[in-house]
Amino acid sequence: MLFNALQLNSSLSINRFSKKTGIPVKRLKYYNETNKIPSGTDLELILNETGISKTELMLLSKNLNRELKSLIAENSEGISKLLSLKKERKKSTKNIKSLFKTELGRLYQCDCLDLFGKIENDSIDLIFADPPFNLNKLYPSKINDDLKADQYLSWCENWAYECARVLRPGGSFFIWNLPKWNSYMSEFLNTILTFRHWISVDIKYSLPVKGRLYPSHYSLLYYCKGEKPNTFHPDRLPMGICPHCCGDLKDYGGYKNKMNPNGINISDVWLDIPPVRHAKYKKRNGSNELSVRLLDRVIEMSSDEGDLVFDPFGGSGTTYAVSELKKRRWIGVEVGPVESIIDRFKNIHEDRSNLEKIRKDINSLIPKKYYKKRVEKGLWTPESVKEKAS
Repeated sequence: MLFNALQLNSSLSINRFSKKTGIPVKRLKYYNETNKIPSGTDLELILNETGISKTELMLLSKNLNRELKSLIAENSEGISKLLSLKKERKKSTKNIKSLFKTELGRLYQCDCLDLFGKIENDSIDLIFADPPFNLNKLYPSKINDDLKADQYLSWCENWAYECARVLRPGGSFFIWNLPKWNSYMSEFLNTILTFRHWISVDIKYSLPVKGRLYPSHYSLLYYCKGEKPNTFHPDRLPMGICPHCCGDLKDYGGYKNKMNPNGINISDVWLDIPPVRHAKYKKRNGSNELSVRLLDRVIEMSSDEGDLVFDPFGGSGTTYAVSELKKRRWIGVEVGPVESIIDRFKNIHEDRSNLEKIRKDINSLIPKKYYKKRVEKGLWTPESVKEKAS
């Protein structure tokens, strides 16, 4: 954005500007590629060379701080008269028909922005969005996954705004993305929805990146429409137990008598959701996909049976399959091939079996498979602690 603001349209003009200001080309490119406003000496050099003000540079770079936003708001009437306001996106007039349906849901094959035009305001109870991460990956849909940051974020804001529009008051909205992108998205979402949590989900065995901290989590943003969500009943999780000796993995000391027999409160750091990486467990080849465990937790926490769930980026169809199994109504859309999603429903017994295994240890402090062995070994249980206290 900096190069556009300064009208530096070629390598030659960038090199000339670098020589005039004394700012290395590498640093100028950094400011441009990350859309950062220079500070200190670099800012003074740029302003002196161009003759523009810091405020003008920020406006040209589309990088506004709170003070500038306040000034714009104070002068909104005059500014609106000067601007040719961008027309709102028209509702799609395309005749979009579902390609697959069940008693609870419908699946469409199209751009989600086209489908939004068919969805009524304030009609969805829960939205889960897992957009492309803009990492230059090849998706079955052949979409461009290597956009400039400004283009990518503008696109994200478009579909996120539509999600907010169709979300029911009190409905919940989750966005799964890299921390980098969600840090920008949270700034936008804070203007239209209510922030609930930034949930960190452990990546498990990611590769180190030179010159940076070890990347170890995905970001799951959680927002609601209005003051508070209509539905919030998070699962409780079992305590950590050694699979060999059945002993505690954590020392609970004198707090054993205060622990809930139904399990431990879930936090905003999720360490127990491994990504689906092995081809044996994937529902489509060559692409990442979300785990059943992740969607089970989100859907269980933020919706009830009969509620309407929407995912604007179908992918392998995990959201739709879990919604179906948990008796939620759902709307699905995928811009690329949908055969893998349809095949998944034909074999939904596989997801049902997986979900049953996941749910069997939920909302119980000590999983059933360890309980008897702990009693035999004389290890504490909620019941034994209670008896001892009495």
